[in-house]
Amino acid sequence: MTARDELMLERDGVLENRRFYLVDERGRMVNGKQLGELSELRSEYRDVDRALTLTLPDGERIAGSVCLGQEIEARFFGLTLRAPLVLGPWSEAISDHVGRPLRLVEADPRRKAVDRGERGTVSLVSRGSLERLAAVAGTGGEIDARRFRMLVEIDGVGAHGEDAWVGGRARIGDALVGFNGHVGRCLVTSRSPDSGVVDLPTLDLLGEYRGDEPTTEPLAFGIYGEVIEPGTVRVGDPVVTALP
Repeated sequence: MTARDELMLERDGVLENRRFYLVDERGRMVNGKQLGELSELRSEYRDVDRALTLTLPDGERIAGSVCLGQEIEARFFGLTLRAPLVLGPWSEAISDHVGRPLRLVEADPRRKAVDRGERGTVSLVSRGSLERLAAVAGTGGEIDARRFRMLVEIDGVGAHGEDAWVGGRARIGDALVGFNGHVGRCLVTSRSPDSGVVDLPTLDLLGEYRGDEPTTEPLAFGIYGEVIEPGTVRVGDPVVTALP
């Protein structure tokens, strides 16, 4: 994940966000849950000129313009989709890094590579929630928000205060977002966002103090929703809830 001072929330979310994903030789999606080594890679994508840059752990940068090849059948979070292969050096570089053949494909820009589809193109978590989890973990420090791969992080809300926003709306900067559910977490959140090594029992911790919460998904941490009115969101912008 890469921090941004400003982003544009379109109807379909952020154009660059979760635009690509990886599949194995059988067309099944793979991610950091199965391959922690993927966390060591850094990517940047700029939609205006289709520029994609991959940075390897040793600092080598592989950059170019995205060109698409043939469509393949890809298994994505239980769905069978058609997805075009991304031509160029990226698939080979990623495969070499993880030690198994993988192929980079582009997600439908209207849906992105999110498991909740059009109803989940925006995700949000509060610093209060991160602080609460750190206290339960007893680490004596902060928990890196990158573990949770959320699009928006907010301050000024109590621990898990965002849970109550599900079913409602919030004005975030210039954008209006409707929240549809709580984000249930998976094993990938237990991995270091830098090394991919499992170093925090996130799911056990959430089960310990969140297991009985009445959330839309189990082991929830953060919420998801969709853009109702597009707009720009900047660091420091206000968040206004309980809108009609």
